[in-house]
Amino acid sequence: MTTQHTTRVLILACGNTLRTDDGVGPWLADWAEQRFSNQPEVRIISRQQWTPDLAEDIAQSETVLFLDCSIESAPGSVSLIPVTPAASPHVLATHHQSAPQLLALAQQLYGSSPGTARLLTVGAGSTELGEEFSESVRDALPHACALLEQTVTRFLAGLNP
Repeated sequence: MTTQHTTRVLILACGNTLRTDDGVGPWLADWAEQRFSNQPEVRIISRQQWTPDLAEDIAQSETVLFLDCSIESAPGSVSLIPVTPAASPHVLATHHQSAPQLLALAQQLYGSSPGTARLLTVGAGSTELGEEFSESVRDALPHACALLEQTVTRFLAGLNP
C-alpha cells in the first residue's frame, strides 16, 4: 500500500520545555509556526517525544525536518544532517522513536516515506530542570532559526538542502 503525499513539508519537533535546553525543539517549532503561518503546505507538529503514531504523518509528507537538541554535540552547535530509515524498524519502543526509526516505520506500515529527511539539532549545554535555555543555546538560536528558514524554503522550492 502506497500512501498519497498530502504535506509538502512536515516539521517534527521534540523536547521537554521543563528541561532547559531540551526545549529547543518545541521553541523552534513555535518560531516556525509564526514564520510559516501563511504557508499551508508546511505542517508543524511538536511533541515531548517522537512516538510511533507519527509514522502516518511522515508517510503522507514529501519532506520532513526533525528538530531536536543533541546531548552528543558541543553546546550551542547547530547542525543539519540527512536522515535515512533505520535498518531494523522492528524493535519499537513504546514511548520514544528516533528519526531513522520513524522513517522506517512509515515505510513499513504505509509503504511510503518522504523523499527527503533532515535532522536539525542544537547542542544542549544543560538538560537540568528549568525553563530557560543555557547561554550557549540562546546564542545559537539566531543561527538555528536562519538554518530552519533556509531549509524549509529550499524544501518548498523543491531543492535538496
